[in-house]
Amino acid sequence: MPMASPTVQSTDNRGETMARIAEIVGPKGIVRPEEAAPYLADQRGLYRSQAALVVRPSTVHEVSEIVKLCAAARIPIVPQGGNTGLVGGAVAGENEVLLNLGRLNRIRSVDPLNNTLTAEAGCVLADIQAAADEADRLFPLTMASEGSCQIGGALSTNAGGTAVLRYGTARDLVLGLEVVLADGRVLDVMTGLRKDNTGYDLKQLFLGAEGTLGIITAAVLKLFPKPREIATAFVALHDLEAAPELLARARAVSNDSVIAFELLSGFALSLVLRHIPGAANPLSGRFDQLALIEMATADADAGLGERFERLLGAALSRGLIRDAAVALNETQRQAFWRLRESLPEAQKREGASIKHDVAVPVSAVPAFIAAASKAVELEMHGIRVVAFGHAGDGNIHFNLTKPEGMEDAVFLARWMHFNRIVHDVVRRFGGTISAEHGIGRLKREELVRTASPLEIEVMRRLKAALDPLGLLNPGKIF
Repeated sequence: MPMASPTVQSTDNRGETMARIAEIVGPKGIVRPEEAAPYLADQRGLYRSQAALVVRPSTVHEVSEIVKLCAAARIPIVPQGGNTGLVGGAVAGENEVLLNLGRLNRIRSVDPLNNTLTAEAGCVLADIQAAADEADRLFPLTMASEGSCQIGGALSTNAGGTAVLRYGTARDLVLGLEVVLADGRVLDVMTGLRKDNTGYDLKQLFLGAEGTLGIITAAVLKLFPKPREIATAFVALHDLEAAPELLARARAVSNDSVIAFELLSGFALSLVLRHIPGAANPLSGRFDQLALIEMATADADAGLGERFERLLGAALSRGLIRDAAVALNETQRQAFWRLRESLPEAQKREGASIKHDVAVPVSAVPAFIAAASKAVELEMHGIRVVAFGHAGDGNIHFNLTKPEGMEDAVFLARWMHFNRIVHDVVRRFGGTISAEHGIGRLKREELVRTASPLEIEVMRRLKAALDPLGLLNPGKIF
C-alpha cells in the first residue's frame, strides 16, 4: 500500500505556521539557529538534520496544538528525545519541524503500593531511576546512555538494555500511555492497571513505532521491589558454546534471579584496556571469551552470594569456565560494568566500525557468532570482529572494526554490503536484524528485504490508518 507523501507548502504559508508555533511555545520553546547544533547532529555522524524549525514544547497541550498546525499546513514533524538513537530515527529534513520533547520532563506521580511511576516523555532515564529509588523501588530499564536518553525515545524504540533477561524490554515496562495523534488529538490510555482486556491494547501500537504513528508524551511505568542483595562476577568462558549452558545453570541455581548475562570477546576487552583510562582486567590472564553475570534479589537473607559462588565453583569443575572474579563491593561491581559499557567508546577510538544490532535464539548465539565471523572474515582480510552484548536474551552487537591501516571512508563504504552478509546469517538462525535500536533511516532497505511482504503490508496499513498524510517522522522505518 503506497504511503501518502506530504505536500510541501509555500514559503509564506510555512512561515505563518512557524510564527504561530512560536506564539504557542514562547521564547523558551524555540531553539535559535546558532544553538541548534546539538539537536541536528546524529549520534553516529551518518546523518544531519536540516530542520526548518527546532521547537521544544513544555506541555502536552503545546504538543497537541503544534501537531494540529502542522497537520493543517501539511508540514512533517520529527519527534526527538535525548538524541541518543543509533539508526537515524530523529533526523529531520529541511522542510520539517524537529519537535524535541526535553522540556516535558516532569515526573507526575509515584505510587509505591501500585508499583507505578508516571513520567513525561522528556524525563531522562537516570532521573526516573532516581525517583524510583527514592520511593524504595526499582525502575529496571538501564543502558549506557541512561544519563541523557529520555523515556519517550526509549519507549518509541522499544529500548532493551542490560536487564531484559529479568524484566523485559521497554514495552514490557509500560502500563499506560499518553500519545498525540497525527491530527493533534490526545489519546489518553494512562491506566495503571495490570489487567485490562477491554478491546485492543492500543499502547502497544506506539511502543517501538519510532514516532511514526503518534508522539508519546507521557507513560505509566512499572516499578519493582528494590534489590537488597546483588552478586556480580566477571568470568572467562571455556568457549562460546559454554555460554548458554552456564546461563541456564545460573537461572536455575538463583531461582531465576539473573539480571544480566553479558558476553564480550577477549579482543573486545583488549580494546577497552587499550583505550579507556583506568580500565583494568579483573582476571589474571587473557581469554578468548568472557561474560559478565549479575544476579539480584529483593530478599536480603536469600544467601544469593553463596549460591553464586557455588555456581561458579561447579562451573569451574565442569569445565564451563576457566577463571572468575567476584565483585566484593560496589566499587568492584561498577568497575566490571565499566568494562562492558565502555566498549562502544573503545571501539570508536580504535577506528571506523560497522555495527549490527541483531538477535537470535539464546541457544543459537555461539553458532551465530561463529558463522557470521567466518562470513565477514572471508569477505575482507584483516577485518576484526567485536561481538558483544546481551547474550542472556540473544541480542548481540555484532560489530566490525576496520582492518589495521585501512582508511575509515574506504571501510565505511562497505556498510550496506556487510549488513547484507551479517543479516543473511541472522535469518538462517531465525533471528532479527534489529533487536533494540530500531529501524530509523539506517535499516529501511534491510527491513523490506528481510521481512515478509505481508508483514510490510500490515505495517503500511497501520501507518496509513493512523497517519494518512504521512506527516509523522517521514522516511523512518519505510
